[in-house]
Amino acid sequence: MKVLKHLFENNCKWASSQTQSDPDFFNRLLKQQSPEYLWIGCSDSRVPANEIVGLLPGELFVHRNVSNLVVKNDLNCLSVIQFAVEALKIKHIIVCGHYGCVGVKAVLDDAKIGLVDKWLDNLKPVKENFRDKLFQIKDDALRFKKLCELNVVEQVLNVCKTEIVQNAWQRNQNLSVHGWIYDIKDGLLQDLDVCITTLDEFEKARKDASLKILKSSK
Repeated sequence: MKVLKHLFENNCKWASSQTQSDPDFFNRLLKQQSPEYLWIGCSDSRVPANEIVGLLPGELFVHRNVSNLVVKNDLNCLSVIQFAVEALKIKHIIVCGHYGCVGVKAVLDDAKIGLVDKWLDNLKPVKENFRDKLFQIKDDALRFKKLCELNVVEQVLNVCKTEIVQNAWQRNQNLSVHGWIYDIKDGLLQDLDVCITTLDEFEKARKDASLKILKSSK
């Protein structure tokens, strides 16, 4: 007897429906993947990357972790970025956060969860960098939303700081880094107006996006 039998049954139904609606679906997937996009998002199960942007398997390369962080010594994330940029030649890196992120809330509230607290230490500098302006926001829910947005902007900056991305720009590879946020309550994405395409753009883009986020909280 298979463990989690219902999931195997779901899989069979899914495979069958795919073949019925598109007989060549799996044959296409057997070919080399050629996505144009790398998605760096949160592990939250309510944020299914492919589905919310309407892309099929093979069209979106994905890396997910708690609170969509890009950390300079995280070999997992860096390996994904390198493979996406250098092997797959993707054209866009999308860092996508989401409102209601439990990791962001834990950092905002100085809450303790467990082992993941060590990982979330990487998010604390975002809070500290903007502490004064964040805590001028009287509405707790709005302050939470703004930290979710600011975290995305900071992670975009971290992507741009990697040697992988900087080397790609130095060799004039067509590569853009974007910051988005997803709202679980309505399923809609929002562009945070940070899109970086060259080496000399990212500090100004980060400053402009952060100021706009904080200004909109007034």
